[in-house]
Amino acid sequence: MQKALRKKSRILGYIFIFYLLTFIGCATVPTGEGLATYDISGVSYLSLVSLCELDGINLDYDTFTRAAVLSREGHKISLMVGDTLVLVDGSARYLKHPPDIYRGALVVPYKFKEQILDTLFKKSYSPERAAIPLSKIRKVVIDAGHGGTDPGAIGMTGVREKDITLDISKRLSSSARSAGLEVVMTRSADRFIPLSSRVDIANRSRADLFLSIHANANRVRSLKGFEVYYISPAIDDSSRALSAARDAAPDLDNNCFAGNSLNLRATLWDMFYTASRAESIALGKAICRAIDRNLDTRILGIKAARFYVLKGVRMPAVLVEIGFLSNYDEERMLKNSYYRQKIVESIMAGIKNYDQDAAWEVGRR
Repeated sequence: MQKALRKKSRILGYIFIFYLLTFIGCATVPTGEGLATYDISGVSYLSLVSLCELDGINLDYDTFTRAAVLSREGHKISLMVGDTLVLVDGSARYLKHPPDIYRGALVVPYKFKEQILDTLFKKSYSPERAAIPLSKIRKVVIDAGHGGTDPGAIGMTGVREKDITLDISKRLSSSARSAGLEVVMTRSADRFIPLSSRVDIANRSRADLFLSIHANANRVRSLKGFEVYYISPAIDDSSRALSAARDAAPDLDNNCFAGNSLNLRATLWDMFYTASRAESIALGKAICRAIDRNLDTRILGIKAARFYVLKGVRMPAVLVEIGFLSNYDEERMLKNSYYRQKIVESIMAGIKNYDQDAAWEVGRR
């Protein structure tokens, strides 16, 4: 009896410690890569390193004094861990919550991004490079999530994910064609397409990019924002490569040397998948930057995931979550055709910027 009571007390103690740690923020984890989000004592914090990387801001941090200096385009922001005072181009600004250290990383309250970074840099971005012809990308696959008997997420007022994703995919297709791209759509009407068929359509197209459009949902109604997913590094690229090697040869100018060697083809596919993941991350970052410039929405960043369509396609691929239908405000915005068009324009701007960055890298080699 006493042994059972001691065991029960020990379990209750563990539960109490877990909730205590969760409350003060120690049990929270980043939502993913890109803009890592942390909940510390009920306050939303962001990884400053990820934030600066996303926005192209230079960051100098002195671990001894715990002071950080951010700079870009002639602007300078100085802050210190534990201090609510922030100097913006020499002028004092005050935060409600100070910068902090979380698991060894410098983090800042989300309001720092909204009240300081967005105000200082939002209007000072360089103009879009929309007029520059795309040099690397020739063909894209646009995948409208769900469809037919699969409605996807359903908002509080009845908005269906399948309808939103189809409308945005059609608009994105039109915008991409206007930019001179060839477009393949996995579905252009309200019909159900199995995931395996979507992968087959993409791979047969031999396109340069794959974009899957979705809308998010969560039981936590307050959760909102824009995020992009790429294939998780946890996925076994060797297994994917061997499977691809059995079905197809790598897209090389002269691949006859690999025609009779399964191992060599698998090695080439393995190298391709590694490079493709890096390209997917670069594309995701470019899209997030464009969305952050053009829309008043929270950027949750780019994250790794095991989605079937991302795992199966043989090209750089991202899955774009355009907002949360489970959030009343974002559902209302997604019902607005003007807002959906702004999403499309931002995604297209991200694709163009990614293309120009990739072309520049190729030209530099």
